Amino acid sequence: MNSAKCRFFRSRKVRRYRSAILLFCVLINVLGLSQTTVQKKPPASSPPKNSPPESSLPRLQLDGNAALHHLNQVINWYRHCTTGVRDVGLPSDAIYEDNAKALASQVVQLAFQSAKAESAILATEQQNTPNQSTANTQQQRLDQLKSQASTKIEQLQSQVDDINKQLPKTRANKRDALISQRDALESEIGLQKALLDAVQKMSSFIETTGENGHGFEADINRLAQSIPEVLGHVNTPAAATTKPATKPSLANSGGLIGEAMTLYDYMSAIHQIENVIKQTDYTVNVVNQLRSPLRDALRNTMTQSEQLANQPGATDPQQLEIQRKTFQDLTDRFKQLSSALLPLSQEVIVLSDAKTNLDEWRSSISRESTYVLRSVLVRVGGILLALAAVFILSEIWRRITFRYVGDPRRRRQFLVLRRVVIGFLVAVILTIGFVSQFSSLATFAGFITAGIAVGLQAVLLSVAAYFFIIGRYGIRVGDRISVAGITGDVVDIGLVRLYIMELAGTGMDFYPTGRIVVFSNSVLFQTGTPLFKQIPGTEYAWHEVALIIAPNGNHQAAQQKLVTAVNSVYAKYKDEIERQHATIERRVDIQIEMPRPEARLQFTDAGLELIVRYPVEIRRAPDIDEEMTRQVLELIEKDAALKSAVSGTPKIRSAIKG
Repeated sequence: MNSAKCRFFRSRKVRRYRSAILLFCVLINVLGLSQTTVQKKPPASSPPKNSPPESSLPRLQLDGNAALHHLNQVINWYRHCTTGVRDVGLPSDAIYEDNAKALASQVVQLAFQSAKAESAILATEQQNTPNQSTANTQQQRLDQLKSQASTKIEQLQSQVDDINKQLPKTRANKRDALISQRDALESEIGLQKALLDAVQKMSSFIETTGENGHGFEADINRLAQSIPEVLGHVNTPAAATTKPATKPSLANSGGLIGEAMTLYDYMSAIHQIENVIKQTDYTVNVVNQLRSPLRDALRNTMTQSEQLANQPGATDPQQLEIQRKTFQDLTDRFKQLSSALLPLSQEVIVLSDAKTNLDEWRSSISRESTYVLRSVLVRVGGILLALAAVFILSEIWRRITFRYVGDPRRRRQFLVLRRVVIGFLVAVILTIGFVSQFSSLATFAGFITAGIAVGLQAVLLSVAAYFFIIGRYGIRVGDRISVAGITGDVVDIGLVRLYIMELAGTGMDFYPTGRIVVFSNSVLFQTGTPLFKQIPGTEYAWHEVALIIAPNGNHQAAQQKLVTAVNSVYAKYKDEIERQHATIERRVDIQIEMPRPEARLQFTDAGLELIVRYPVEIRRAPDIDEEMTRQVLELIEKDAALKSAVSGTPKIRSAIKG
């Protein structure tokens, strides 16, 4: 009896394991279905005889690629509309910018709403086709396996619970059989749980792959993740409400540079808005192309419903069932098409509003750019007129100087002053015209001035000395001066340099050496380097004839005769010396004794010396000294008394050294 029971339990256990093995085989078949599916059209199965025939509707020719192109274009347009226009700082920009962002967000939401509805339509069309997708077939079979495994586990667990309840009441000789039966059931439960776990993992994998794979709905989800601020995938209210600080407008800052920059910003913004408007028109065309098949399908659906409604009433139950199902299919299709078409129509309206907002934004900036352009032209015209007036004044100053100032030195001074004044006026005009903020200019000029004062100290000192040099008692071209031990004639006076033609020779006979000596004007301020020059307007110097009187000579007779000889030579150029003297008195406003030859007696180491000083023209000094020498020698040779009164050879020399 016990052996029979054991055979019975073993046969029952084998049947249970066999069923589990069959489930595993089905699972393996499902898992390998994507690789072993044969691409053949299954044979058409005839409907049951007593079942009503299914209603047939024409398939919709929807293009998923066109829908994706529509979403891509809308996202691209959204980004250009929200971030592609430069803020120019006008107060109205904030209004237009907020409107553009709100309308663009609404367009994106409507586009994705329509795309999801189209995705549902495509999914419905795929389900109604004879050849369903592999992923859907796998998912359905896996769902069936999960249901079967779960049901089987519940049944086996119920049997185990019944056996556990029977064990305390069963006699000892039958308890072993129940325990063996319970162990077999628990083993089968473990197998079913392993099967259920494998099925669940495979199902989760297929769901994940189907969601993030290459399907139309997966593409929509990926595109939605690229703009989380619109579709609400990322909750960032602070980031949404925080706006960047408005760019300060340069239109009110003044200055030609600021207004030119403002005008450039306005023109750039207008160009950017025009590009966004062109993209808006292109987006509208894309939406209309996507709307056309949906609108045609909706129109066909309404036409079919009207035709079906106009048909004569049927009495056959089978025909009535067909009509009811057809009406239901038409209703479902109408709902699907309207859910996809209505957001597209709304999207076209919102795009039109967005274009209107962009047009108004462009018009606003265009008006402001017109005002700024007018201001720029007026400012440029004012600068040109001011510069023209300054240059006309410069030309008038130059002509008046050449016409009414005859003195070359004074003329040069007036022309230098003209350059300084005209340069200063031009700098002031350009500064007022181009600089926008004088406070910043003052600070900047302070730093620049300090740097220039340190780096160009010698140059600035030379420029300052230039104005002393050209002063009333300054130097002019042609003056003979002595500076730093060098004597020469001034050939040019620059703003920072002084050019002198070097002269060499004795104290009364100078001649050019052929070299030009260049001094910095700052030499005027250097201690230990004195500068000597003639009084302005004078061209004469003092020379002297020196004679040594013999111990027994008559110095009074010698003095009288020598002064007579010097006066005879001086009388030849006396008028020029007196004219120069009158010029000195007129310029310096003081009374100076008229220059004339005069005699002096003084004791020297050689004895009593007779000196007769006389003025000479600087330019003719060598000739005058030569003539004076001949006259003195001739006098000594002819007058024996004078010859006996003179000891040694007479000397002619410069009365002032250097």
